[in-house]
Amino acid sequence: MVFRKLGIVTIITVYLLVLAGGIVRSTGSGMGCPDWPKCFGRYIPPTHVSELPANYQEIYGAKLHGEVEFNATKTWIEYVNRLLGAITGILVLATFVVSLFSYFKKDKVIVFLSFLSVVLIGANGVLGKFVVDSFLKPGVVTLHMLLAVLVIFVILYSIARAWSEVINAETIQNKSQLNKVIIITLVLSTLQVLLGTQVREAIDRVIANPVFSYNRNTWIEQMGLPFYIHRTYSLVILGFHIYLIWLIKKNIKPQGLIYKYMIALVAIVVIEIFTGAIMAYFGVPAYIQPIHLTLSIISLGIQFIILLLVNSASVFGKHNHLFELK
Repeated sequence: MVFRKLGIVTIITVYLLVLAGGIVRSTGSGMGCPDWPKCFGRYIPPTHVSELPANYQEIYGAKLHGEVEFNATKTWIEYVNRLLGAITGILVLATFVVSLFSYFKKDKVIVFLSFLSVVLIGANGVLGKFVVDSFLKPGVVTLHMLLAVLVIFVILYSIARAWSEVINAETIQNKSQLNKVIIITLVLSTLQVLLGTQVREAIDRVIANPVFSYNRNTWIEQMGLPFYIHRTYSLVILGFHIYLIWLIKKNIKPQGLIYKYMIALVAIVVIEIFTGAIMAYFGVPAYIQPIHLTLSIISLGIQFIILLLVNSASVFGKHNHLFELK
């Protein structure tokens, strides 16, 4: 019981961390703290430039390619992001410790997954440091996002496996077809998220140009191919979601848990499309970008949960040797 509840708190915190990361990117606060793990050499960053040494630009300028100007708002946005990252790491470690006491004898897979979560979240933390050190290098930022998605999947799997003790498998028709569509939708949606990071990197390049940086209404036309691929590809994603929803509605009873997750997925996909349209036609508002990103990651999580629930009898079954560690 403790592990199941702690797991839910942990995954919520991970999603909040994704949201915080999106806010960091959309506000250009990624270099708000030029050093790591400290921020301007302090564990608690300053709130005013007067709290920094007079030669702070010389001290930190090399890390920012000679361009450093203290901005309290950006510094604290990045600091809160790091603080939330530390809290997430502690919670992930706590779930592993609790899994040792709760499942070491009963289900070692949960223990293994919990340990893997610790390793992955630690690796992503190190990668986050490299993101700072590399001055937000594009490929590194994309890898940082991909690893975050993997962390979410691993944590969700361990939580779902623990909750399978108290959740009955549902009766499902045409399971093979449903599985194929869910997996294809999940893979295509993950690729769309990664394409979204490419769009974000294109925005960064536009912002770097002083001619366009202060005129958001020109950003879309300056982004070029990455944006148009992302926008067109979204129609493919929408089509697969519609087909998936139709299959679930056709083959699963509406009273079940899978059907409820499907309703949540419908709502999130609709809002996600709406936020994407706002960015495309209203000059990429900064406050919409992190919402759009977080919704897309949440939709991936729901798709993964649906996949696990559809296959709960085989994935979590007592006699499933494929998923049992000896």
